[in-house]
Amino acid sequence: MKTTEAQLIQKLRHAASKPGFKSGIALGIGDDAALFAPRVGYQTILTCDWFLEETHFVRRLHPPDSVGWKSLARAVSDIAAMGGQPRCFLLSLALPEDLTGRWLDEFLGGLRRASRKLHCVLAGGDTTRQKKILINITVVGEVRRNQAILRSGAKPGDLIYVSGRLGEADLGLQLLRRKTQIAKSDPALRKHLYPEPRLALAQWLAESRIPTAMMDLSDGLSTDLPRLCEASKAGAILEGFKIPKISVPKWSSRKTPDSLELALDGGDDYELLFTVPARKTNLLPRAFKGLPLTAIGKITAGRSIQLAQPDGKTKPLESAGWDPFRT
Repeated sequence: MKTTEAQLIQKLRHAASKPGFKSGIALGIGDDAALFAPRVGYQTILTCDWFLEETHFVRRLHPPDSVGWKSLARAVSDIAAMGGQPRCFLLSLALPEDLTGRWLDEFLGGLRRASRKLHCVLAGGDTTRQKKILINITVVGEVRRNQAILRSGAKPGDLIYVSGRLGEADLGLQLLRRKTQIAKSDPALRKHLYPEPRLALAQWLAESRIPTAMMDLSDGLSTDLPRLCEASKAGAILEGFKIPKISVPKWSSRKTPDSLELALDGGDDYELLFTVPARKTNLLPRAFKGLPLTAIGKITAGRSIQLAQPDGKTKPLESAGWDPFRT
């Protein structure tokens, strides 16, 4: 029996069941559009994100619930990057007709769990049929007026910080490609399958007014840091030996298992990259609720981005992270 669009929308409506938190939605699914009520004293943050089959995930490898979770989590990470709070989201979903049963149910299960965890409720969207799975999510967030942390505020002399460890998600993807059976609970896969935007840390940083600039690490440090520097009209020098990296096993497809390649170029970590004036570094803890915060370099007045070696020599940092248009 074929699934109608009305039946599919009913599944989406169920996935958007009333949350146990204030979402700002005055009118949700069921009309031509949703109504959102922003809070007084806040600015609205808008962001959208594609999550595409064969580009961002592989159907035979990625469990449907992880696709649901990750499609929302990665979009919410953009809200965290500005120190904001997510409020609600819109889902545009295109998928083959034969996936409107169990696959869709599991996808919506993961999406519902992410929605509750991230306090971001489904407010509406659109559906259609397509040969491949195409997901687009638009998130509405808020940040207290004049507290948004932009990419453009870094100044020469600021220290560069990252949260967590870099390269874990990329290594998880490599492991996923090697496995014949998937154990979703495997800790080595978790950061790739179920990333967690650093919302609590980002909001604390915004309220503390410590960072001068911030963004999330979605495409890899070697690709994202140049974007922050370009926005701030500055350069940077990274101290490679200080970057919090992971132990890379010999089976890794990376060229040199002991190198910084995974930490620099691996994407999908959704950690925070931020800059802090030297006079404020004493306000930062070494870890925030168990999440390490590590100084890895400094913003410079020049426009180049250099990578320092343990022997003190430097070389230009090659941007080799994720780029969908790179051949």
